[in-house]
Amino acid sequence: MSTRRLTVMQLLPALDAGGVERSTLEIGAALVAAGHRSIVVSAGGRLVERLAAQGSEHIALDIGRKSVFTLRHVGTLRRAFAGTTPDIVHARSRLPAWLAWRALRGMAEPKPHFITTVHGLNSPGWYSAILTRGERVICVSNAVRDYVLRHYPRTEPGRLTVITRGVDPAEFPFGHAPEDAWRQRFFAEFPQLAGGMLLTLPGRGTRLKGHADAIELLAGLVARGLDCRLLLLGADEPGRAAYLRELRALAAQRGVAARLAISAPRADVRDVYAVSNLVLQLSTKPEAFGRTVVEAIALCRPVLGYAHGGVGDVLAELYPDGRVPPGDTIRLVERAAELLRRAPPIAPLKRFRLADMQAATLDLYAQVAG
Repeated sequence: MSTRRLTVMQLLPALDAGGVERSTLEIGAALVAAGHRSIVVSAGGRLVERLAAQGSEHIALDIGRKSVFTLRHVGTLRRAFAGTTPDIVHARSRLPAWLAWRALRGMAEPKPHFITTVHGLNSPGWYSAILTRGERVICVSNAVRDYVLRHYPRTEPGRLTVITRGVDPAEFPFGHAPEDAWRQRFFAEFPQLAGGMLLTLPGRGTRLKGHADAIELLAGLVARGLDCRLLLLGADEPGRAAYLRELRALAAQRGVAARLAISAPRADVRDVYAVSNLVLQLSTKPEAFGRTVVEAIALCRPVLGYAHGGVGDVLAELYPDGRVPPGDTIRLVERAAELLRRAPPIAPLKRFRLADMQAATLDLYAQVAG
């Protein structure tokens, strides 16, 4: 395996927020720490300052806008490749991958190696197929690998490498307990959550996250005589007012409106998870990985989730008692009641750690670059 200094260029639409963006920064930091050169190409965003502070370089280029005019950036990218001479071009999204692939086709040898990551279970078709064209294709879970092989059967299995996302145990320490001052502020902000067992469902304000199932779960537990409360963490987003009214109406209909809180996205999710009796992952559509599941388990908090996609993979390995068949709301209530009465013990993380993900990715870069 090569130990020479590498130049790696990662491509993604923007650097605002999200799992792809977080992984980009995490790999950039690992490259710099190992003495390599890290370059990121994107349209920019609020995370650029943090990226630069970590030692990576940023090239501002709008390679994520779905417009015919974006094709003009093929030449710009080709010139960027020629000027920075990266050993690896790593595309993390479909449109940037198409642009990079076309730019590389027009270059003479030797040219950068092309790596892609499949971060999500994208709609299958020619547009998404570009992410299977890397010399090596990183899949963020076994569920993603299976998805790629099922929908793109011509993909050579040997080019696929599963590198799961990772959580930093220092950021989500085992057994973490928030300070009393934080608890007082939190329950003053959400007094309806105080005094009972807290269920937390983190996720954006979209129907796919299973908020309605969480409300039905709350109602089922209350009907069993359990004093439970529910926080829909991060669901209160701009443009989602009609959806939130729908959720509150459902809670009122089921008689649990006084036990429900809906919050905007928050920076203190670690503390919220830590005071939760049960963290939920009820996405109705399979997800590629399920980072929130690993974060909660890293903190030693019980998790209950639908056993499909990457979430099913993680639960099967880290917390099998937290698995429920997708959409089975009756079993969901039964299992939640069992976990609230006596949750099985949770061991400190030995997999799905940030350092593992970073090391595996840098090893792959070195293998490809030779």
